[in-house]
Amino acid sequence: MNRRDFIQNTALAGAGLMLPLSGMAASFPEVRVPASKRNFTSKAVEATIQRVQKMIADEELAWLFGNCFPNTLDTTVHYSEKNGKPDTFVITGDIDAMWLRDSTAQVWPYLSLVKDDEPLKKLIEGVVRRQTKCILIDPYANAFYNGPGHSEWYSDNTKMKPELHERKWEIDSLCYPIRLAYGYWKTTGDTSPFDNEWKQAIRLIVQTFKEQQRKENRGPYSFTRKTAWATDTVPGDGWGNPTKPVGLITSIFRPSDDATTFPFLVPSNFFAVASLRQAAEISQKIGDAALAKECKTLADEVDQALKKYAIVEHPKFGKVYPFEVDGFGNALFMDDANVPSLLALPYLDSVSVKDPIYQNTRKLILSDSNPYFAKGKAGEGIGSPHTLVDSIWPIAVTMRALTSTSDTEIRDQLRQQKATHAGTGFMHESFNKDDAAKFTRKWFAWSNTLFGEMVLKVANERPAILKGKL
Repeated sequence: MNRRDFIQNTALAGAGLMLPLSGMAASFPEVRVPASKRNFTSKAVEATIQRVQKMIADEELAWLFGNCFPNTLDTTVHYSEKNGKPDTFVITGDIDAMWLRDSTAQVWPYLSLVKDDEPLKKLIEGVVRRQTKCILIDPYANAFYNGPGHSEWYSDNTKMKPELHERKWEIDSLCYPIRLAYGYWKTTGDTSPFDNEWKQAIRLIVQTFKEQQRKENRGPYSFTRKTAWATDTVPGDGWGNPTKPVGLITSIFRPSDDATTFPFLVPSNFFAVASLRQAAEISQKIGDAALAKECKTLADEVDQALKKYAIVEHPKFGKVYPFEVDGFGNALFMDDANVPSLLALPYLDSVSVKDPIYQNTRKLILSDSNPYFAKGKAGEGIGSPHTLVDSIWPIAVTMRALTSTSDTEIRDQLRQQKATHAGTGFMHESFNKDDAAKFTRKWFAWSNTLFGEMVLKVANERPAILKGKL
């Protein structure tokens, strides 16, 4: 299925048995997959759902949390063991392929629960191990099959392999597996996934990042596609628009899977700095000082380049982080809902939420100075060129709450999520700013589980927000 397929659908997504939820009004039907058909069940996740729902006064919000938080486990994970070690393949939802980005984001909200659930711990360990294998297949690919497949994109003009669903070079595809590995280690203390294969994958990540700094040449990656959709292929005969080699890393595609305009994608370079430092810390822990030094040295270089080339004076908002730059002095002022985004920088441990430049940037991207910020009858928020103008992405609404320090702002985002699921009980990829019933992707596990993560964070840190009607 093409990610751009536009679904105008108010039917119940992922519908199971139409039964009233226990303890809730019958007006909120059972839309979660029946227990007998769930891919994976976690006792810790089920206990968390019950605990948090009891804290939420608003019945509809409690219902949404119960549907969305477990959606990744219910519908997208495929756990097994290979050679006695956990192995987990995670599809995105309505596309039967595993994105390195999405698979991390989908299981990330469960990390805090693994200490109480050994099977859940093994499942996430399996994602770490599977992502390692994917990187070793091709560090330039963004999406993989569970073995050789039959990609609709196999005719793309790039070095496709049978295991690849798509081969779009995106910096964040190599950052997210490090983020998950680091979070797993910090939560469990377990270093067993960081074997020789993992170290080989980290070395390949460093090599790929250095290739895409393009200091001596353009590197080995290029991409074009026969398509009428401009952002689905790459200018410059597949190499992207020109950049000046200043130490930043080129990303030919954004996390939306759309081509960049200026290939130094700023939020992804910030993410790379944080990820390389995390990889260095793990490498030091497992006794590979040389690899740790290599990761840290590259992180410091990119960090210095960001300070020099990715802070720009905006005529209205002062010093801000632009979305993209090229090293020649050109900058693009916008943000995209997909993460990494400028909005999400604190969530990704890349900048402090108190950073004045981030706060200036936040004001810019949450205003009509961002061409992909939409405001209408249904709600307001950041969208994406991936779904054209006038669209709002629930991921960005959720991320606004996750990066906010204001109870009022967080409550407003919860209220909007409750008002825009179009009767389905689930989050979507995007919805029209004036009509939430016009939405894309009725089964999008990342959006669902991230929403659950946000509600859980509010329950743990700001429970008073949940005590009243929204």
